[in-house]
Amino acid sequence: MATYEMAGSARTLGGGEKLVIFASSLGTVFEWYDFYLYGSLAPNISKQFFSAVNPTAAFIFTLLAFAAGFFVRPFGALVFGRLGDLVGRKYTFLVTIMIMGLSTTAVAILPGYASIGIVAPVLLIGLRLFQGLALGGEYGGAATYVAEHAPMGKRGIFTSWIQTTATLGLFLSLLVIIACRLSLAPADFDAWGWRVPFGISLALLAISVWIRLKLDESPVFKRMKEEGKGSHAPLTESFLHWGNAKVVILALVGLTAGQAVVWYTGQFYALFFLTQTLKVDAQTAQLLIAAALAIGTPFFLVFGGLSDRIGRKPIIMAGCLLAVITYFPLFQGLTHYANPALEAAQAKAPVTVIADPADCSFQFNPVGTAKFTNSCDVAKAVLVSRGVPYENQAAAAGAVAQIKIGDQVIDAYAAAEAKDKAPVFTKAVGDAVGAAGYPAKADPTRIDYVMTTLLLVVMVLYVTMVYGPIAALLVELFPTRIRYTSMSLPYHIGNGWFGGFLPATSFAIVASTGNIYSGLWYPIIVAAVTFVVGMLFVPETKDRSIID
Repeated sequence: MATYEMAGSARTLGGGEKLVIFASSLGTVFEWYDFYLYGSLAPNISKQFFSAVNPTAAFIFTLLAFAAGFFVRPFGALVFGRLGDLVGRKYTFLVTIMIMGLSTTAVAILPGYASIGIVAPVLLIGLRLFQGLALGGEYGGAATYVAEHAPMGKRGIFTSWIQTTATLGLFLSLLVIIACRLSLAPADFDAWGWRVPFGISLALLAISVWIRLKLDESPVFKRMKEEGKGSHAPLTESFLHWGNAKVVILALVGLTAGQAVVWYTGQFYALFFLTQTLKVDAQTAQLLIAAALAIGTPFFLVFGGLSDRIGRKPIIMAGCLLAVITYFPLFQGLTHYANPALEAAQAKAPVTVIADPADCSFQFNPVGTAKFTNSCDVAKAVLVSRGVPYENQAAAAGAVAQIKIGDQVIDAYAAAEAKDKAPVFTKAVGDAVGAAGYPAKADPTRIDYVMTTLLLVVMVLYVTMVYGPIAALLVELFPTRIRYTSMSLPYHIGNGWFGGFLPATSFAIVASTGNIYSGLWYPIIVAAVTFVVGMLFVPETKDRSIID
């Protein structure tokens, strides 16, 4: 057993160690593949399972089901973290991958609303909840299992393979979807072909289970059980004993919250900004993000390995600090290189929303179900949907909001008048901003693809800095008997909540301020808090023994 605590910088990976890394990483790739399929195929799912309502409401309910998967991730961390500390790492992440794989495969054969009515969306949301719970248990198990097999001095590079899996899972899901679209007529894909990627999950599940069954239990866990040092109450020890609970809080505030917002900004909010704000064609934006991810992904391993030499904390904190300092110029650069016409229009013809401040809501809508119908909200929503920046100007109390574009002033409408005035108002605003030079979409001939990709690569590098070493650090923070439970909860609160709700929060900030870059304050503030707390209170762990 002592071999797992010996310095390993000079040794090469043995066959058993390679199998541990491959099996754990491959299974986690497949879990992320399953998780991302739902988001990528949301329009198709909306038509099949929520067809009883209008298309807009149907898509809202689809997004609600997607958000449910993020919301329950911390609960999965509690359920499966406890199981992993009581029964074992291998057994638990066999259970999680079975739940994820079967829940995803079930979507392929689940009848739609037209066949079984309201039961269809209810079952779909139930499957989505199972997916979120399974993902909440998978990461902690895989990271713990790999780290507990790693020799001293190699935990960073070993666990960094796990960190690549979310990106690889996204790639795999997109490749399978694209292959299905190219192989089928559009009508066939919309009718039934969208189910094929979900059905493929059954084959991926079989491969993952077959490989994981070849694994032995973690040697560190086996030794702990043999010596009778296991915990009988992992949840109590993790969260109700202050000595460990304060480390959990530090792990959340001083590590995973900042890591999560940097990750989601670099991979997801950047895509949202390109498509929704800069109006870059969706396929073009996806290819740009994919190129950046392809270039950046190997750096998960680079920074994981580097953390074995210089420490986990310096790399993670540097990634957070760089994000804080450079996000504004990076996103301003995206505007300059991806949609220069928008940048020029903003300078030439600034737009102002004139409204009673009491009439304006903070449009936080993480699951798409809230309605914002005040005249101020209506005016701002129309501008934000077109990616038009604006300034705010206070009007008299009770006044109906107005949009000023150059010398032209357009009145919004009260909620009671929405049915009659909404189409006219939307068209008038669209015509006015178009005449002022605000583009309806980015001109593909004016996109500087090289510079845009380069800026995206920089943001992905920040992701690899904060994410590459974090699994090893989280594992090293907690004792073996409660490690799975303790590390999983802060990780999934950070990534499931702080990260998962980033797009909705940032959108609300942009809608409130009118500044297309103001949504960046959310990740910047969270990353800054993590940097300060992490630098002051989080210990360096690379030289810690993980055998209690």
